[in-house]
Amino acid sequence: MILAQYIGAIIVGYLVGSIPFGVLVSRVSSRVDVRDYGSGKTGATNVLRTSGRKAALLVVLLDILKGSLAVVFAGLIVGGSDLVVGDLTLREVVAHSGAALAAVVGHIWPVFLKFRGGRGVATFFGGLAALSLLAAVIGAVILLAAMALTRFASVGSMAGAAGAFAVLLLLTLLGGSPVEYLAYSLAGALLIIAMHRDNIGRLLAGT
Repeated sequence: MILAQYIGAIIVGYLVGSIPFGVLVSRVSSRVDVRDYGSGKTGATNVLRTSGRKAALLVVLLDILKGSLAVVFAGLIVGGSDLVVGDLTLREVVAHSGAALAAVVGHIWPVFLKFRGGRGVATFFGGLAALSLLAAVIGAVILLAAMALTRFASVGSMAGAAGAFAVLLLLTLLGGSPVEYLAYSLAGALLIIAMHRDNIGRLLAGT
């Protein structure tokens, strides 16, 4: 029964993450397919290129919402158990983490777009905000600061994800956060860095 609930939470998280808001918003606002431009990704950075700031901001908010909703739905699916971690049950902690990561995976490899999506940054932070608001806020500040200093969204994204992981690591060591949330932040950060490997190559080449 518990395994079925975990699987259900992960499937729902993945499907929520797969909703292609970047494609939908760009089609409605500019009548274009964002995948035909720039990097070919469906995230807000590419929407900014095709449809402007308002559309890009809307996509950021919607993609953040995907990560947070995945956690909310996971909590509804698994219910409670006897073993408690802080204010949450162990069952909820595991389901939250798995569903949040599934949402990031869904954003990157969405079933509705033949597994070609975005880089998962906003959805990662949405899931993180539902798990640890402090880590999400600090990570977002690092993201914006790095982006402002370097003028590269890719650098900001990777720095923000790494910073969020560092905050979760500290919180976990201090006993203020479950290790499952740390695992989510690590896996999410590694996914985000991997999805920016083309940008990393260009940055190293100075192009």
